Amino acid sequence: MPVIRRSLTLAAALATTAALGLPAVAIAADGRTAAPRLDLKDGRLDWGLKESFRKYVTGMAHGTIETVGGAQQGADNGPFTFSGGTGSYDTATHSVATTFQGGVRFTSTAHGFDIKIADLKLSTKGTGGAITADVTAAGRTQDDVPLASLDLSGVRPGSGAGGAMTFAGIPTKLTAEGAKAFNGMYKEGQELDPATLSVTPATTPAPKPDPTQPPTTGPSTEPTTEPGDKSGDKSGDKSGGKAGGESAEKPGTGKPAEKPGTDKSAGGSGPGTSSAVAVGTLVDGTLDWGVKKSFREYVTGPIGGGKAELGGGAATSGAGYRFPKGHGSVDTGKSALTADFNGSVRFLAHSGALDLKFDNLKVKVSGTKGTLVADVSAKSRASGKVTTTQAMPVADLAVPVGALTPVKNVVTLDKVPAKLTAAGATAFDNMYPAGQALDPVTLAVSLDANAQLPAGAGGSGAGTSGGSGTGAASFSSGNGAGGALAATGSAVPTEALIGTAAALVAAGGAAAYATRRRAIR
Repeated sequence: MPVIRRSLTLAAALATTAALGLPAVAIAADGRTAAPRLDLKDGRLDWGLKESFRKYVTGMAHGTIETVGGAQQGADNGPFTFSGGTGSYDTATHSVATTFQGGVRFTSTAHGFDIKIADLKLSTKGTGGAITADVTAAGRTQDDVPLASLDLSGVRPGSGAGGAMTFAGIPTKLTAEGAKAFNGMYKEGQELDPATLSVTPATTPAPKPDPTQPPTTGPSTEPTTEPGDKSGDKSGDKSGGKAGGESAEKPGTGKPAEKPGTDKSAGGSGPGTSSAVAVGTLVDGTLDWGVKKSFREYVTGPIGGGKAELGGGAATSGAGYRFPKGHGSVDTGKSALTADFNGSVRFLAHSGALDLKFDNLKVKVSGTKGTLVADVSAKSRASGKVTTTQAMPVADLAVPVGALTPVKNVVTLDKVPAKLTAAGATAFDNMYPAGQALDPVTLAVSLDANAQLPAGAGGSGAGTSGGSGTGAASFSSGNGAGGALAATGSAVPTEALIGTAAALVAAGGAAAYATRRRAIR
């Protein structure tokens, strides 16, 4: 069946719309184009700038978001809609220029910023484009700042009411100019929210098609065979393994397909490397867990200006942490496992106002339910008192069926989804609500001293980490010219937006942390 090509762009689609919408007089008898420009009306731009920034403003910053000039915001702190767009499509260059009404203002007294983005414009050329806006901060306005670049190469057009052409999910990235507008606290190339554009040709369609210009091909009546925009795909859980089972016999022979005892998924008396039922003591193991990516970035970024200290043999592993020396027991017949691990991770930020430590981590599994347990010490932002809780259930785990079946005497749980418990929420001083997704949990434990555990992702031993690296790491807390992006959602900018970093981080970062009341999502 025919497949819509990814190279179908906004310009090409509008060219088709324009050709259908132009009056017959728009094309001269000798074939020359008499009017290369087509006016556009009823334009609409749906764009949230960046979801994590919106959550930061209304959460940790205790700020407000206000739409002005006819712009609207979706429910539950959703994206923005800028309507009343007018502009033009150039049939000669296949470029689009559209201006939208309305703006949005972000303010926070606690974090000292007042930012307004208005007079948004979207322009395209070929498979690229940009969103520009007038940006006002600290009483100073910069006109037509190109905030975001567009990538239209994988976007498929759709149709709307009144002959509108829509383009959903346009990938956007922060430009160098946009990064400067935010005082360098976002890096050039940072992914922003996708944008959706809708435009309508203002020209009245011709009453009859031009008989001298028949279409080269008819419209396809068959559905596509593959999705057109793969940019939003997320990697799935790789722990599921192969789905279903395969026949154990060769067709027509009545004989086993493999020699007895070699099947890795079933028990047997032969020299197989795994058993469907195993009961025993765990002799070694590792636990990989990053707590929560956005929390790590928040702590070690310019907002927290802090660090993550590792102890007791814990080490950095990939973007998270590895806790070694797994010990405990497993009974696969009962789908039960208890595994304790050595090591600790301690998060320090805001000059010590935030102090959170996870130690003696343990994973308990019963059936398809599991729990990540830890000894937790946490400082209250209100009283400054550090409270230690032994064996706190920090996260609920969703364990796949049959996940405890050992292979070569090793039981592996790979990227098991984890959600914050009510008790765990108190460890974070209720910055996150119960049920909030945490980083997935991966563990590998062995039933035999000679079993080979999976290799680590690399990292250092005990020490100080400023993110995913090793050893001590420094971060800028001045004008925001350097350092990693802080995040409380997925990549939240600092309170130093448009030049206020020094005031908050150097003078009041700890106080701002101590006074926030809303949950950070």
